[in-house]
Amino acid sequence: MKDLYQFAVDLTIWLLFAFSIVTWALIVIKGVQNFLAAKRNRRFTKAFWGASDLSAAAALENYQGSAARVAEVGFRTLRSADSSSAHDLEHSWDRQDLLERHLRQHIQKERRSLESGLAILASIGTTAPFVGLFGTVFGIIEALTAISSSSSASIEVVAGPIGHALIATGFGIAVAIPSVLAYNYFLRRLKLISADLDDFATDFITLVQKSGFRIKPVAVTTKLPNARVEASGNSGNGKAPSSPEVFA
Repeated sequence: MKDLYQFAVDLTIWLLFAFSIVTWALIVIKGVQNFLAAKRNRRFTKAFWGASDLSAAAALENYQGSAARVAEVGFRTLRSADSSSAHDLEHSWDRQDLLERHLRQHIQKERRSLESGLAILASIGTTAPFVGLFGTVFGIIEALTAISSSSSASIEVVAGPIGHALIATGFGIAVAIPSVLAYNYFLRRLKLISADLDDFATDFITLVQKSGFRIKPVAVTTKLPNARVEASGNSGNGKAPSSPEVFA
């Protein structure tokens, strides 16, 4: 029976150790994710608001981040509304409602991506102390069993089991604190990024509303070869190109 209690305490400590590894892995992953999201959003919004018009903003390429993807969904929705002639429920919305619907759906998608992993941090933060107490209970039971079997409550008898119990309790608290702090921090970051995306979507709708929810295609200019340019220039003067003189 003593071995069973010792096994329960050891299992609790190893479980808390696994919780700790998962916690710090998620902290690193979510930290990198939030850092890149903020950096990419700042880079794209700077380029977006620096564009000369909506057509130039729609032509922005090689940008990543949630804000860039939201803008891409908006431009793609307006283009598909121009090119589509279907008469089904999917295309029964007017342009503004269709745009708002697609932007709202994509913002929710971005939110779910940023929210992934937070439930695990919250679960570890709330359950780790109780898992530690579970090991504590078995450590105390082991100590009481040792006292009853040896008929002595000396320090040599109870030091080992009580020590294991205290280690399990401390380990549970040590795992819970980083989990709770990380969860609160990343939840705050999630709310800030979501609010920024909502503001950007609102501004995007206001901008395209001024153009009637239509995006003008970007004009593409092509350079003709020099020979063709000269030929077209001569034809514009009404003169045929002169042929080389032949001397007899």
